[in-house]
Amino acid sequence: MTRFTIASFNVKNLIGADQEYYRFMSYTPEEYAWKEDWMADQIVKMDADIVGLQEIFDEESLRAVIAEADRRGIATNEVTLPDRTKRYAKKAIFRKLAYSPYTDAALAFAPNANDGPAGERRPGVAILSRLGFVGTPEVIQDLSPALSIPMRDLGGDDNGSYTVSRLSRPILKARIPVGDQVVAVFNCHLKSKLGEYITPDGAEFAPETDLTNYDATGRALGSLRAALRRMSEAWVLRRLIVKELEAGNPVMVLGDFNDGEHAVSSEIISGEVPFKNYSWMLRHNAKKGNDRYTRKENEQIQEAVQAMRLHSAEKLFVRKSLRDMVYTSAFGGVYESIDQILMSRHFHPDYGNEIGEMEYFSVYNDHITDGSHEEAPYNKLASDHGQIMAHMQLFDPR
Repeated sequence: MTRFTIASFNVKNLIGADQEYYRFMSYTPEEYAWKEDWMADQIVKMDADIVGLQEIFDEESLRAVIAEADRRGIATNEVTLPDRTKRYAKKAIFRKLAYSPYTDAALAFAPNANDGPAGERRPGVAILSRLGFVGTPEVIQDLSPALSIPMRDLGGDDNGSYTVSRLSRPILKARIPVGDQVVAVFNCHLKSKLGEYITPDGAEFAPETDLTNYDATGRALGSLRAALRRMSEAWVLRRLIVKELEAGNPVMVLGDFNDGEHAVSSEIISGEVPFKNYSWMLRHNAKKGNDRYTRKENEQIQEAVQAMRLHSAEKLFVRKSLRDMVYTSAFGGVYESIDQILMSRHFHPDYGNEIGEMEYFSVYNDHITDGSHEEAPYNKLASDHGQIMAHMQLFDPR
C-alpha cells in the first residue's frame, strides 16, 4: 500500500523585499523575513508530498522558503526522533513525526503571462513534488484558438458571444508518479470576485473605482465580467480534465477556485451530478409524452456522467468524520471554502474499481481572521487562505 499527501496553499503574494507588486504595495526586509518565517512553518507543519501553490510572483523567493522549511524540519528531526539504537525508534508515531526534506523534490513554476512592471505585477502558480514528475509539466494560459462562447437565440436580432483568448492566471498540469500509478494533477487559481472595470481611452482610472461617486450598476457590471471570466476559466480547466478522464487517467485538481463548492464555476469543474433515474426523463428526441429513456439507456447515461465527475475531498471527509464545518477564507462574516481538492472516482470509496482512497483531510486555518471586522485588522503577511491537505492511500495492484 502506498501513502501520499497532497495539499493546496495560497500563500498570498510571495515576492522578495522592496519589490512593488501591486500599486504602492511591497514588503520591507523585516516584513518579508516575517512572511518567509511563517510560510516555512506552514510547510513544515503540512509536510506534504505534493503541494500546489498559488500567488507566487517569483521562483527564487519560493525556493528560499522551501530551503528554510528544510532547515527547520531537519533541525526538528534531530530533536524529536529517537536515535536508531533505541528499541522504539521504528514505531509508527515517530515515522509520522519525521519531516522529509524537499532536497530532491521537483518544482514547476508557471509565471503569469499577464505579469507587468513594478506596481502591475501578476502572480503565477507552482507545484512542488517529492515524487517528481513524469515528463515536463504543462502551462495553460494563452488560448489558441481563442475560446468563443456563442449565446442562445432568445428572439433578439443579436445572440451575442463572449470570447476569451487568455486566462487571468495560468493552469499548471503535472503528471506525478505515485506507486504504480501516474496521477494527472492540475493546480489552478481562477479569477477572483473583485470587479473587472474598464478605463476609458484618455482617462486616468475606471469611473467605477471612484468610490466618492459610487456607481452601483457599474460595479455590478464589473462583478459580472469577473464571473464570466471565472466561469470561462473553469470550462477551460474542465476540458483539460475530461481529456484525462477519457484516457482513463486518475485526476486530482487543487487550488484557489475563488468560489464555494456549489457555485456554477466549481460545478463546471467537477462535472454534473447525475439525475436519479433518466427513465423518468423525456428523450432528447421525444415525439410524444411517453417517449422516455429506457432502463438500459439510463444505466448507460449514469455511467457516462459518473465517469467524468470529480469529487470533493472536503465533502468526503465531512461524510466520513461527521465534521460540520470546514473553511479556508473569511470576509464580511462569511466563512467558506474557496480552496478545494477534487479527485476522480478512481479514489472514491463507492466506485467499486477505485485504485485508492482518502484516509484523512487536514485544514490549517487557525491564522484566518475576518478581514472586514473592525477588531481584526487585516494581516498582510500571513495568508488570507487556509491550507488544505488530503491524506491518500493507493491499494496494492489487484
